[in-house]
Amino acid sequence: MIQFFSDFFSFSFLLRALIGGALVALSASLLGTSLVLTRYAMIGDGLSHVAFGALAIAMALSAAPLLIAIPIVMLAAFLLLRLSDNNRVRGDSAIAMLSSASMAVGVIVISLVSGMNTDLYSFMFGSILSMSQSDMVMAILLSVVVTMLFSFSYNNLFAVTFDENFARASGVRAGIWNALLAMLASVTIVLGMRIMGAILISSLIIFPPLSAMRLCGSFKGVTLLSALSSIVCFVVGLFLSYALDLPSGPVIVLTNVACFLLFSSIRLVRGRKRFC
Repeated sequence: MIQFFSDFFSFSFLLRALIGGALVALSASLLGTSLVLTRYAMIGDGLSHVAFGALAIAMALSAAPLLIAIPIVMLAAFLLLRLSDNNRVRGDSAIAMLSSASMAVGVIVISLVSGMNTDLYSFMFGSILSMSQSDMVMAILLSVVVTMLFSFSYNNLFAVTFDENFARASGVRAGIWNALLAMLASVTIVLGMRIMGAILISSLIIFPPLSAMRLCGSFKGVTLLSALSSIVCFVVGLFLSYALDLPSGPVIVLTNVACFLLFSSIRLVRGRKRFC
């Protein structure tokens, strides 16, 4: 066991993946709590497809991937919010339209260039080798911003999450808070794609809040347990992927699935009584 951890921590890229990935998982779980409760859980999946299309274009143009992807994904997030405000287009329909169109663009761009670039392949399926020093710094800054947002604006986020109409009537500028959540979710998704890939990144947003809801009934309890379980699942999944020599993204997802099943079993044993 000691030899295992000694070997693991001797690799700098694994340390970057552990620190940066855990902080991204923390940010994703906090943002996911509000997104899941407002039935926007699949926005992560939609924005990850948008990010894939943007990264494909950046690779084709030999441009900096993150500098291209982050603004485009943010713009897509704001567009989704505007489309969902239109009664003629439901939120889930808007996400489906935008994600499928973006993925189509990415596939076409890839087909026009000479094969799939290795970096682009890692964005699609994830790779622990992709987390650079600058990515880790961005993950640290992102986690600080998200944590401060939830710490100092808890009441506003609570109001917008559970009853947006009442929040607006109470003077809360719900549109600004929704836009801020969408913007932070965009950055989280783009950074998380480094390890999880475009296909699996939405799991970091969806699974931790859903698992926490099995044991907690309050917004505060769900938020805290979601953050804790997300970090633990990521760390355990990363260790398991290294030990078993398996892709990190899928192992982390299956670890979250196991956590969800465990929490569901505990709730059944307790007779559906929640801890908090």
